[in-house]
Amino acid sequence: MDNIQRKLALIDKQLTTGPANLHRQIISTCPLVFVAVGLIIGILIQHALIGSRTTGDESRFVWLWLILLALLTAATIFFFIIQQLYSTNNQLPFTNYHLPITDYHYATAYLALACFVCLGAIRLTGFHQPKPNDIRNFVTGEPKLATIRGLIITEPYINENRQWKFSRFKPTDPTSSFYLKVSEVKTVAEGPLRRNGWAKAAGTVRVQVDEPVLDLKAGDHIQAYCWLDRFKPPTNPGQFDTAKYLARKNVFLAASIKSRDGIEILRFAQNDRWSGAFTKIKSRLRQTATRALLGDLSPAEPSRGLLEALLLGYRGHIDSDTYEAFRKTGLLHFISLSGLHLGILIGIIWWLCKTAGLMKPARAVVCIIAIVIFLLIVPPRAPTLRAAIICCVFCVSFFFRRHSNPINALSLAAIILLLIRPTQLFEAGWQLSFGTVLGILLFEGRIHFFLYEKITSLPWRKKALRAKPFFRIISRPVPYLSRLFCVGLAAWLGGAGILLYHFYTINPLTSMWTVVVFPLVALILTIGFLKIILFFLLPTLSAVLGATAALLSDCFIWLVKLIAHLDISQILIGHVPLAPVILYYCLILFAGFAYFRRPLIKRVICTAMLLATIIFLGTAKWQRTHRDNLVLTCLDVGHGQAILAQLPGKANVLFDAGSLHKSDIGRRIIAPFLDYSGTGKIDAIIISHNDIDHINGIPEVVEYFKVDAIYANDAFFDKADQQTTVKFLNESLSEQGFEIKNLKDLNLNSAAKIKILWPSEQISQDAQLGDNDKSLVSLIEFAGTKILLCSDIEEFAQTELLRLNPDLRADVVVVPHHGSVKTADPDFLENLDADILICSCGRSRYESKNRAPGPGPSDPNKTKSFYTAGLGAVTVCLGKDGTIRTTTFVKSQ
Repeated sequence: MDNIQRKLALIDKQLTTGPANLHRQIISTCPLVFVAVGLIIGILIQHALIGSRTTGDESRFVWLWLILLALLTAATIFFFIIQQLYSTNNQLPFTNYHLPITDYHYATAYLALACFVCLGAIRLTGFHQPKPNDIRNFVTGEPKLATIRGLIITEPYINENRQWKFSRFKPTDPTSSFYLKVSEVKTVAEGPLRRNGWAKAAGTVRVQVDEPVLDLKAGDHIQAYCWLDRFKPPTNPGQFDTAKYLARKNVFLAASIKSRDGIEILRFAQNDRWSGAFTKIKSRLRQTATRALLGDLSPAEPSRGLLEALLLGYRGHIDSDTYEAFRKTGLLHFISLSGLHLGILIGIIWWLCKTAGLMKPARAVVCIIAIVIFLLIVPPRAPTLRAAIICCVFCVSFFFRRHSNPINALSLAAIILLLIRPTQLFEAGWQLSFGTVLGILLFEGRIHFFLYEKITSLPWRKKALRAKPFFRIISRPVPYLSRLFCVGLAAWLGGAGILLYHFYTINPLTSMWTVVVFPLVALILTIGFLKIILFFLLPTLSAVLGATAALLSDCFIWLVKLIAHLDISQILIGHVPLAPVILYYCLILFAGFAYFRRPLIKRVICTAMLLATIIFLGTAKWQRTHRDNLVLTCLDVGHGQAILAQLPGKANVLFDAGSLHKSDIGRRIIAPFLDYSGTGKIDAIIISHNDIDHINGIPEVVEYFKVDAIYANDAFFDKADQQTTVKFLNESLSEQGFEIKNLKDLNLNSAAKIKILWPSEQISQDAQLGDNDKSLVSLIEFAGTKILLCSDIEEFAQTELLRLNPDLRADVVVVPHHGSVKTADPDFLENLDADILICSCGRSRYESKNRAPGPGPSDPNKTKSFYTAGLGAVTVCLGKDGTIRTTTFVKSQ
């Protein structure tokens, strides 16, 4: 009987999938789709008109939008009234003309869509428009010294850089950061809003203190003496754009404070009293929930960080190995609070209320209260808010005795969140949250019906079910696992394009891994939420549940790391334009909902679109892993060096990875660049010498990417047991199964040749020379073109290098010692007669007068100088015909 019902449902669905029927079904069952789509279109149009700028001229289109909104609203009201009159008289008022009622529905729906197009544009304009006293107006160019007052609205976060191996060698203490809602700023000028040198101000700033602030907490009203400055844009491909990310939250300024002494806790101002109390309530709720969940669990336990992420949404304490394993397997969605987590919590509360004898409306009230409390505890991220709105709609439906439409509820969640903050539309988290859920709602049933038809039609299955009772018993979980697989596959279809566009990878096995780990995740969530609830009623039982949840979390971590170790889950593509992503989503929507009387036509179109997508991605992947040219990228790491040479063929060589002033460049700069460029493997890391600004990012590169070998010269090995940083690097690499090899063993299969010009074996053993004068000088030759990498050699090594190689010339030179003039031979760069000079330096060196390089002697006008501190990453491309093309990231942006 169940089989017959499934087939009837499938036939009914197929009969109603025509365009007209689908159109009518959307209007009648989920009309809010038109409103949500209109709002999204309006935000996109206005964003395209004003770009990402927030210069204060965003209101130039607002009057046009307001006029259009007024006209369209009037037309919508007119058609709605006509529709109501028609529905009672069955004809147009004042006429004898009879019109199908669906025409009125269509007109009203599309007019509502047009109205919300205007509203979306107006809302984005209003969101970007600063108040006259906004704190961002105080800083226009250079950093400014100021004293600000305001309310701490987030718990101070202590950044100990525990994931960065070389953090112990950083001279400063761990830093603290929090967000401050500004109320006043001290200014020099006088005006109507100022009293005693203070001016009223609005807006939010991100505060960073160069030491831990253990006595501050959310809800405190403080006064801080600080430097105010705008966030800097990224200077390397793939690097996280902090300025753009915070601008979407209307945070434009950073407040830098040297020490805790620069902060004074104040009494609450009258207007901040209520907001401060609310912030403190949220903070205490979170602390109580954390204590109820984690209890006496040690901070060093990996399960503690996972439990805090799974049940409370705070991912800051997950260790780097565990997080990377989740990323590689495509299972990060499990540690992002969403509908799964909130659904299990509400399910537990609903069951407890039912056990207590409450009726459905009373259970709904309790669940809504629980949702509100939950939102006060967890971070307000898009997936959590979306799930909360949908759950609230589900609960409210019991008061009206009506079933809620899932797509309508999802549309309502999108409308509410975009009206609150329209810039969420451009964030990967928001897009993934709604894309995956929409994929489940649209495709899960279709995929399940398809698999069901295929599986039930297999002849061996029918015989096995009739002949073997044991087979019937073990096959009972199959429908549930099949449904779970279909949910995972539908969610993957909805989010695959977004993941590729933002994170440059495809995870085709995510659906399968979801089936494997879901029972464990569901069990951890159920036990964890029960532990929090019972903590206040039955502490002993809660402690037992806590130990069980911790044990299951350890098993979950082990399982995810095991899957990640297989290294078959992720395909790295690299950065792709928007066009193939749009083509992909057109493909799945067309395949799912397009209707043709001749199915062959649909199959041909789908096949063509699928082949176009696969060919584009395959070509992009092939070109990035099989090259006929040489690409050298000098990344902007401040005072330090990280140069990736992508040689003809497949070989990739990384020369150094370190920085003096920037923290954790392996994770924050090099790894994002490698992902962006589609570089999944490094054949060799060559260490020029043992200075910390050339090596302190290597452990993270080795941890996150496949590296074949690491090489260094004899001078480096001589310091292995003497210098602390070199010894620490060896120990860190040994933990990961690596041993630094001698550079003599370097062998790369490429048309380009790498020669080591300096130092000689005798120079490497000279104890009187400094480490800089023993650093490597590498010459890369390809297609008659030469690139010289000079590392940190100083005047002695530069002079000797020219003496030993009097005919040495190079087309591209990475200048010695970050462009320092004090340690340079004045004739060195002139004798090289280079066309292009690249200086990997910090901003202080870039802005000073004591910097190199200079022009060559043969033609002073032909030499071009590039400073990474000013132009960002510098990329040099050598064609197989010897042509040289240079691009810089900042200028190209």
